[in-house]
Formats: sequence, C-alpha cells, structure tokens
Amino acid sequence: MCDTLRADPADRRTPAALSREAGASARTLSRLFTAELGMTFPQWRTQLRLYQALVLLAEDTPVTTVAHRCGWASAGAFIDVFRRAYGHTPGRHLPRGR
Repeated sequence: MCDTLRADPADRRTPAALSREAGASARTLSRLFTAELGMTFPQWRTQLRLYQALVLLAEDTPVTTVAHRCGWASAGAFIDVFRRAYGHTPGRHLPRGR
C-alpha cells in the first residue's frame, strides 16, 4: 500500500480500497500504521504528499501543478495544508539558487 502511494501520491483511493488490493482489512492496516509508524494512515498520507510537494517545488514546479500531482483537490487546499505544516506558503519555498 505504501509503495502504491509513493508511486502516485495523487491516488485518491480510500484506505478500504487500498487495503483490499494489499490483501488485508482496512482495520488491520490502520492498526499497523499506528503501531509501526506512530501515526494514522491519513497523517502518513499527508506527510507523503507534503514530502513529494517539497521535491516538486525544489524542481521549480508551479504550485497548482504540485497540488494536483500530490493529490489535493485544489491549489487552495494544498496551500492551506502546506502553510499549517511549514509556517509559510509553498510560493515562498523556492529552489536554493534563486
């Protein structure tokens, strides 16, 4: 399940749909996430998407494109989550050479 989402962070399938593909129940996978990673599946998914967003922003990818490639429904939703996580908007997160 983690590999599937790492390959496509924009995958919007629910934990139940992803767990069926993984061959386990959603409840079992939920417990595994908490026990092994110390966070819930939604928290992990958000961290994965934020990490991928940082990679794309460092490559100078436009914010709207980053939002959609990382699975947010809108650029505004992405900007809000990014600001809460990092204390500034993604537009301020520019590659180092600038």
